[in-house]
Amino acid sequence: MERLVLTKLLEWKNSEYRKPLLLKGARGVGKTWLLKEFGNRYYQNTAYFNFEDSPEYQQFFETTKDAHRILDNLIMASGQNIEKTHTLIIFDEIQGCPNVINSLKYFCENAPEYHLACTVSQDFKTSPSAFPVGNW
Repeated sequence: MERLVLTKLLEWKNSEYRKPLLLKGARGVGKTWLLKEFGNRYYQNTAYFNFEDSPEYQQFFETTKDAHRILDNLIMASGQNIEKTHTLIIFDEIQGCPNVINSLKYFCENAPEYHLACTVSQDFKTSPSAFPVGNW
């Protein structure tokens, strides 16, 4: 099973049509572990942002939709290094953050060179139009 899922993630990483990834599932099933493991295996760096543990990150999505500005603020606040194509950016537990969810379409349109993967707990109720980009 691990190899199958990691193979799918590797296909996503290598796709020229890559969009921000939404990994949905029940709490405690290993979404975060999977993305961190994927980042460790296939990227030079992983930048991890947990929006439940660190709700202060949400402020960077409140006043702008500019993906590059958001990333600059996250880098400055967290001290994490983010490099185009070499860093897997993980936004963990975004289900309670509508501005973060909304920003994904701007990452897709204006910053496609960044590899962004997000986790969403399955208990999050949403209409299909609430997610602006493809999900898995």
